[in-house]
Amino acid sequence: MAIKFSDLEMAHEYVSSDGGGGHAAFICRETGRIYWETDDPDLEEIPEDIDDDTKYASVPSKHDLDLGKPLVLDFARECLPNDFDEVRDIFSRSGAYRNFRALLQRRHALDRWHAFENKATESALREWCETEGLAIED
Repeated sequence: MAIKFSDLEMAHEYVSSDGGGGHAAFICRETGRIYWETDDPDLEEIPEDIDDDTKYASVPSKHDLDLGKPLVLDFARECLPNDFDEVRDIFSRSGAYRNFRALLQRRHALDRWHAFENKATESALREWCETEGLAIED
């Protein structure tokens, strides 16, 4: 069974939205159905055997796919080479993403960053699906 790519993206965003790793989502390898680990009583409970890697794949976060700081540095190297050292410095301190966004706004590069990030995320998720043996439906 194939999983809709838009559903996978939504699950990936959910898992990535909590930096502490408190959010989780799983894909049933047989049906392609996504199970959301949440405290919301209105959502269906997840199966008891959700930890069985042969039956379910745990949706990766952006950190699992190396889409955090390494991606930012790749972007700076490719698209803002004159600002690379500043970007690297920004990510050595707290408030990195806020300061990075401010730099992008000053350089009128926010749209380029979002396009770069979206392309990398899509590519990484598709590669993850291939590795996990999951079919994607666009």
